[in-house]
Amino acid sequence: MTRTDPYAGAEVWFLTGSQGLYGEETLQQVAEQSQRVAAALDASAAVPARVVWKPVLTDAGAIRRAMGEANEDPACLGVITWMHTFSPAKMWIAGLDALRKPLLHLHTQADAALPWATIDMDFMNLNQAAHGDREYGFILTRLRQPRTTVAGHVSNPRVQARVGSWVRAAAGAAAARSLRLARFGDNMRNVAVTESDKVEAEIRFGVSVNTWGVNDLVEVVEAVEDEAVDALVEEYGDLYDMAADLRPGGARHGSVRYQARVEAALRTFLEDGGFGAFTTNFEDLGGLRQLPGLAVQRLMADGYGFGGEGDWKTSALLHVLKVAGHGLPGGTSFMEDYTYHLEGGSPKILGAHMLEVCPTITAERPRLEVHPLGIGGREDPARLVFTASPGAGVVVGWCDLGDRFRWVANEIDVVEPDEPLPNLPVARAVWQPRPDFATATEGWLSAGGPHHTVLSTQLDAEELTDLAEVFATELVLIDADTTRRSLAKELRWSAAYHRLAGGL
Repeated sequence: MTRTDPYAGAEVWFLTGSQGLYGEETLQQVAEQSQRVAAALDASAAVPARVVWKPVLTDAGAIRRAMGEANEDPACLGVITWMHTFSPAKMWIAGLDALRKPLLHLHTQADAALPWATIDMDFMNLNQAAHGDREYGFILTRLRQPRTTVAGHVSNPRVQARVGSWVRAAAGAAAARSLRLARFGDNMRNVAVTESDKVEAEIRFGVSVNTWGVNDLVEVVEAVEDEAVDALVEEYGDLYDMAADLRPGGARHGSVRYQARVEAALRTFLEDGGFGAFTTNFEDLGGLRQLPGLAVQRLMADGYGFGGEGDWKTSALLHVLKVAGHGLPGGTSFMEDYTYHLEGGSPKILGAHMLEVCPTITAERPRLEVHPLGIGGREDPARLVFTASPGAGVVVGWCDLGDRFRWVANEIDVVEPDEPLPNLPVARAVWQPRPDFATATEGWLSAGGPHHTVLSTQLDAEELTDLAEVFATELVLIDADTTRRSLAKELRWSAAYHRLAGGL
């Protein structure tokens, strides 16, 4: 069962600022023109949620009420604001102070071209967003208000794409703030990067992280009806290639049936508990006969977040990025940097995990296979095996530096392996980091980036930047323009900034 489309019923509110100085006729024109701007955004395929126009705001009380209503409406992902005429910014202080949802400042105007031959002062008084938005931008900065700013006419595809990117970030933020995450057991022993402050994460991001005993899940596994297992096995046969001995009647069919039983149980546990993400740990399997592999892969494909070895930060990040990327081409998966190809002039990274890589990152038909797993001490688990499809993408890791959270991201190009991988029994991705292997990996290590990541070929730096802004979280982005010197300076400046900001 696929999870609900996160954009179904979702809205962003379009709020227009003006004032009564220019008279009722001007305000009627403001309303008509701002409705046109909102409608243009609403009609754009690049904007995944409805854009809902709201009446023009001309006083502090109305602004405060509008922001409060946005906070309380669960359908509202965030607000877009535009100062069509000149809206004195002190009117916006109380409303902006009350706003708890993502904010986009759209700097535009009703028409792209000026009617040079007919411009008079009536036109100037009406069409003065260049004036009004500077007043508004000042108060946003004065209030240190987190926001995304987009400039240009709404007919411009770049503007529509930027607004769409922000909407996706706002949807990811909404998902995080309502996210319940189930950890089955604790994190892997003696591992540093999967440790973190769950209380601070809930304060900053809204995600609620709690632990359940693995045998709580085992009880649900044992209660799964055979009919549910049969239905899933039939679905596997339709979707995946598999050897004859894995099919019904085959010698190893039992391994496939057990993963189907675990999948059915996990879905029941997660749906009944309202969870959008989860973790497992091969060191803590209780009464489970296999480490969940195929089951986890299919749940990720349906939008659930996942992290191995109890890594709840990566699990939460995966869910958020899946929501943000919903409906876009490509895929998003849990990933881990495993090993390198350093020969020749084009070094590459081979990423994988023990079992749990999401099939959304491939266009090929996966193979369902059963192989031994050298850790965990359980039966041979079933898993999907495939290679990620080529394309531009990003890898993102979430680390806790003690005094703050940091996201480390690297723009990459997923590529085909140099040669076939007939003996590698797990799903994998091969990529080349930007700007080059040495700069990217040295930068990642210097920034403290973790070994568990989220790999996405759906999203890019735009959405990540907007998400980091929404959460007021540090983002270290390693891209085609990064140099060792520039990144070293950025890390030093960022450390100084966050230490100063944390003391205010």
